[in-house]
Amino acid sequence: MRRLLLLATTLSPATALMPATAWSQTPLLLPDTVVTATRVPTPAERVPAAITIISRETIQERGYQTLAEALRSVPGFTMIQAGGIGQQASGFVRGANSNQVTVLLDGVVINDPSTPAGAFNFGNDLLGDIERIEVLRGPASALYGSSAIGGVVNMITRRAPADKAFQGFGELAGGTQDTARGTIGGAGTIGIWDYMAAIQGLTTRGSNAVAPRFPNRTSERDGFQGAAGTARLGVTPIEGLRLEGLLRWRENHLDLDSVPYDDPNYTGNDRRWYGQLRGSAVLLDGAWTTGLRVAQTEDRRSYHNLMDAGSTATTDDLFRGSRTTYEWTNTVRLPDAGIVTDPALSFGLTHAREAVDQNSGSPAFRTTTHATETSDAAQAALQFRVLERLDIAAGLRRDAYEGFDEATTWRLGGVFAIPEAATRLRAAAGSGFKAPALYERFGRIGTYFRGNPDLRPEYSESWEIGSETDLPVFGRPDGLTLGVTYFDTKSRDLINYDTTYSTLVNVDRARIKGIEWTATARISPEIELTGAWTITDARNARTGERLLRRPENQWSLSARLVPVPKVVVSPEVLVVGRTQDSTYDDSGNFVGAAENKAGTVVNVTATYAWTEAITFFTEGRNLGNSRYEPANGFVVPGRSLLVGTRFVF
Repeated sequence: MRRLLLLATTLSPATALMPATAWSQTPLLLPDTVVTATRVPTPAERVPAAITIISRETIQERGYQTLAEALRSVPGFTMIQAGGIGQQASGFVRGANSNQVTVLLDGVVINDPSTPAGAFNFGNDLLGDIERIEVLRGPASALYGSSAIGGVVNMITRRAPADKAFQGFGELAGGTQDTARGTIGGAGTIGIWDYMAAIQGLTTRGSNAVAPRFPNRTSERDGFQGAAGTARLGVTPIEGLRLEGLLRWRENHLDLDSVPYDDPNYTGNDRRWYGQLRGSAVLLDGAWTTGLRVAQTEDRRSYHNLMDAGSTATTDDLFRGSRTTYEWTNTVRLPDAGIVTDPALSFGLTHAREAVDQNSGSPAFRTTTHATETSDAAQAALQFRVLERLDIAAGLRRDAYEGFDEATTWRLGGVFAIPEAATRLRAAAGSGFKAPALYERFGRIGTYFRGNPDLRPEYSESWEIGSETDLPVFGRPDGLTLGVTYFDTKSRDLINYDTTYSTLVNVDRARIKGIEWTATARISPEIELTGAWTITDARNARTGERLLRRPENQWSLSARLVPVPKVVVSPEVLVVGRTQDSTYDDSGNFVGAAENKAGTVVNVTATYAWTEAITFFTEGRNLGNSRYEPANGFVVPGRSLLVGTRFVF
């Protein structure tokens, strides 16, 4: 029997779809400018990395409710969720482990240090206060340190409009499974001050996460109630000086299941507090921008279960994790030098402290972790352009953790533009590392298991090469954009159990290869199609066996259709190929690692801009009522329909 708690761990173009009802504001960055890939605001086409930008308009037009939903169509990104909203959702980026992806909120790491291996749960975060999501695929430890082996996800919160003292925004929706969703907020700029505040919530009876093929499955549903609040206050007392504070709270109550049985009284509570204070100053006539930031993340998760007719097991689990980060960052715009233009140097220092207080498991198999650790890092990066065609970016970082070896990581990449052929060639290489989690070093399970304080970090080396070409069809020079990227990663010193399962050791190696194909067809102002196909071969380098939960093939196809003025229809088809997984047969017997079947999910969202201030929408999910199991034994939620309105005032 598995507990949900213990689950393991499309190139979508940077389009900015701007419907008439979009929340009017003046963004701090241009729509095609990204910061996650280099820490310096850079046009997307000049970034030597695979980047996907999910704008606020895309979130609304495709009806994304959670971070997990928004990331499913990103090429090279596999989302394995054990049920519906709030259930454990693990992200595998380019075949890397689910604990080898770093998640940021406004540039600050928010991975929960109390999870046993440091994996992020993508199923918890609602998107009502999120302006855009930037996804960087490939190694980024040279910028963000531990865990950034597969990639980085950066959620960027909404900003205040610069030209209004107040602008309200909101959303109300309801639908099947007794689902209700709402957001209300406001933002504005008054003199030197600007602010933003938002509250959001979602409640649903949900559906049964246990696969219907099991004989002991009942009609028990797995409900979810979640709420979040965000507040930002900023001040610009003089030109070039900026001070800002952000506070974000999120709390979810959810029903959980085990397989192959329903578990009607297994519940969880997941709460996070996040806050940051930061200041920045522009010096030397704009050439040097320096900033200081302190950020705090507090995670608290509890799980409770009593005996029932299906199981005598009980659960009373508590996980507390905290991270405090102090960061000094700098960007220096250097003068041009001959054929070298737009040079920029970024550098900084980071100090962090993590703490874990965890007590979980049955009385006979109690798991505990009580530990803290500190880390320090120094990072520098340089980027520049040569002959207005070649963009080069390089980075180096040194991380020093309390209690084990230091880690040095690097990244080097370039983009070569061939405007005569409307083509951009991209190549990059780099290294990554994943520090052992505090549970892996200091955790205990009764008298059976002891963590290993002498664990070394996991390391990887990766490279990629790709191209993107615009073809002049459909009456426009970029009517069809085709992209392809080949990636290759070797990992070593991966952490796993020893032969007696009494501790953990650096023993495993992995080899991952793959190709990401992408295409965007801009057939007319009313029809735009986007497709992605990812092929991944992820294997244990010692045994040659396929790594679990990495699909061989993954497809996505989405469209933006405007059948009549003011109406936008956004269908989305997601196909996940077969995987290897820890598997149960149809009788509910555990059979070990075996093939998990492929699955297809079809979603459609339609919006109607009634006025510039009011939009009506409907969101249909899993319209084919697929019974696909992303994690073996846990089925995707059944067919659902939500209708609502979105407004500004």
